[in-house]
Amino acid sequence: MLSLTVSDIVAATGATLVAGSGDAAVRAVTTDSREAGAGSAFVCFRGERVDGNRFAGQAIEAGAAAVLLTVDATPELVDLANARGCALLRAADMDEPTPDDTDPASTEFLLRLAAEWRRRNSQWVVVGVTGSVGKTTTKDMLAAGLSASFATHATKGNFNNLIGLPLTLLAASPEDEVVVAEMGMNHAGELTRLTQVARPTVALITNVGTSHIGFLGSRENIARAKAEIIGGMTATSEAAGSVRPCLVLTDDNDFAGFIEQQFAAPAGVEVVYTGFSASSNVRASSIVLSDDGRPTFELTCADGWSTQVTLNTPGRHVVNDFLLAMAIVERLGADRTAAIEAIANMPATRMRLEILSAPSRPRMIDDSYNASPSSIAAALEVLCSMVCVGRRVAVLGEVGELGSEAERLHGYIGAYAAAKPLDLLVFVGGENAQHMAEAARTMGFSDDRMEVLPTAQAALQTIGGALAEGDLVLVKGSRSVGLDAFVKGVLA
Repeated sequence: MLSLTVSDIVAATGATLVAGSGDAAVRAVTTDSREAGAGSAFVCFRGERVDGNRFAGQAIEAGAAAVLLTVDATPELVDLANARGCALLRAADMDEPTPDDTDPASTEFLLRLAAEWRRRNSQWVVVGVTGSVGKTTTKDMLAAGLSASFATHATKGNFNNLIGLPLTLLAASPEDEVVVAEMGMNHAGELTRLTQVARPTVALITNVGTSHIGFLGSRENIARAKAEIIGGMTATSEAAGSVRPCLVLTDDNDFAGFIEQQFAAPAGVEVVYTGFSASSNVRASSIVLSDDGRPTFELTCADGWSTQVTLNTPGRHVVNDFLLAMAIVERLGADRTAAIEAIANMPATRMRLEILSAPSRPRMIDDSYNASPSSIAAALEVLCSMVCVGRRVAVLGEVGELGSEAERLHGYIGAYAAAKPLDLLVFVGGENAQHMAEAARTMGFSDDRMEVLPTAQAALQTIGGALAEGDLVLVKGSRSVGLDAFVKGVLA
């Protein structure tokens, strides 16, 4: 639990105390006024549609210990705060916009506050998790595996940006031993700011893909942006305590050598490799997929320790996520057997390769939370690896944030899907859905087995009723396409 006074917060963030006492104790931080209550600090954010400052009074009435405004307080609000014993703060103004268009004043307030809380909890082993795809699955595996040996706090959902990462740290307790912090980014410089706040002890990069290439321009620039996570780490030789800092990379990452030589080595950070090569520190071999797509394989560590593992999550690609998690488990000296058991038994993450079914309805592989070209390819592999007694169907939505590469990369998706043994291929969206369909036709996929539909609702109306028990349906696309509504509609 957080334990700071309002005076501590003012000193750490540069905010101004407008009303109330600096002695007030703050035990939690929220950006949602509905969660404000006794001992909490409500941080107001100004968004495009909602201005959190309008809900300051509501938070005060709910018993908040402190409220952080990004506008000047009205006399009425000051009177209310004084009457209710709430500390009213005004955030320091920030002229520079944040890269992801969040409110700069409240974002900087959160970042500074989280940095102070991290400074006061230097005993934490912070695990930084970043990469183009697979961050959340790897983070969930880490949280499960490490919790078998340590008091572990982890990012909820995908709270991994300039707002989510500070909230993750501020929700951690001094009693926690390990904090698993997912760190996302859309622009260069974001990870630098996040790693300066979190100061990870160990970190990993899942891969360097094409996510956010529209903002960053090239995969090399994406690799440079991911490598920013090293900036907050301590050199391996300067480690304090029992855990030596390191960066974990996969041996099939074509930018791994670039990241190691250009960023890790100059910073004195050791690189540990995972994958399928005999030279990798943590490796897998003899991978076999069951009828439902779940992998079984032999795990071997650098010290020669080995065991057979079966994962509950479907897909060959999740083996890489597991190996990354196990490299951290090994580095921290956790119980490997207990970690494997915990990871193998962890429940599926909602809307991420989640297998769903209902009476008289098809089986659905719900991977509708988000998408990239590489994650779509991996999801198609899962679809084609599972036993199916009916039709094999892929419902693929557009992928966002690809910028000038959108037409080319959507073409690759369509061509890749066309090469799979699918009975029905459905593309959902606008112009980029057309690009996928055109590429599929070029590869010889028949129009008789393909649909191009503008929205998730149109897809539900057109094919939802035709899907039958025994069919196996993959649903995958960027969150903006809203294909979760299609899944719900089919299973209703």
